[in-house]
Amino acid sequence: MAHGLAGAYERMASVAVAALHEHDPERLWPLLAAALPGLCGGDAVIYKLDDWNERAGTVGFSPGADTVFDRLGGEAMGLLRAGYPFAGHYAHGPDRTPVTARQVVGASWSASPTARLLDDLMDVDHVLGMPLPQSTTPITGCLVYRSGRDFTDDQLRLAERLQPLLAAVEQQRQLLQRWQRLATAHGGTAEQATDLGLTPRETTVLLLLTDALTASAMGRRLGISDRTVHKHIANIYRKLGTHDRISTVLRAQRLGLVPAPSR
Repeated sequence: MAHGLAGAYERMASVAVAALHEHDPERLWPLLAAALPGLCGGDAVIYKLDDWNERAGTVGFSPGADTVFDRLGGEAMGLLRAGYPFAGHYAHGPDRTPVTARQVVGASWSASPTARLLDDLMDVDHVLGMPLPQSTTPITGCLVYRSGRDFTDDQLRLAERLQPLLAAVEQQRQLLQRWQRLATAHGGTAEQATDLGLTPRETTVLLLLTDALTASAMGRRLGISDRTVHKHIANIYRKLGTHDRISTVLRAQRLGLVPAPSR
């Protein structure tokens, strides 16, 4: 079984690497959501990148599940947004270990309105909560659904190993969104970065260079090693024809890739 866990983790790592080469931040989580159910032993996934509450917030689905949930009314959709029983469970402390609904509330899970709704919609019986490991308030992350038996201990361990990969992709999504907003405001475009040969990952490292972060700070932010950060920086220097941080930031500002300082 350990070999199976290693293989699943390697497959998810490949998906995450592919996601980190995606220029459109809105496509990152759909890529992950397509792979997560099969890796975690589930049938479908919902992901929420804002608070698990019933009143508001965008919800994303794995392929196939979206057609089911698109037909839901406001009250039923509110049950799913609420993330019962995980929102309350994770709000009580810093622990972000993946758990199942039955582990949190016991046999009462099956009688809950959320469980009955999921049974009617997709014929699924169990839910696994996978919050992003660094999320505080709001709690964000994924819910994985399956029918039949509850998730196994091995699947829970795999989910825990996958959490840092999910967090890295979410960090990339946020940085790409921020970079796109700033570049657009200062006359730059995503096409310019592509024309210069910058990968999406190099683009986000370039953005962090303008924040004057050290390589260690960038590595912690992105979930990568200092060595990998230095490799990205060296690639940026080569592609922009520069040799140090200051000249790199200045050239990127002239190109509109990053904002110039306010006068």
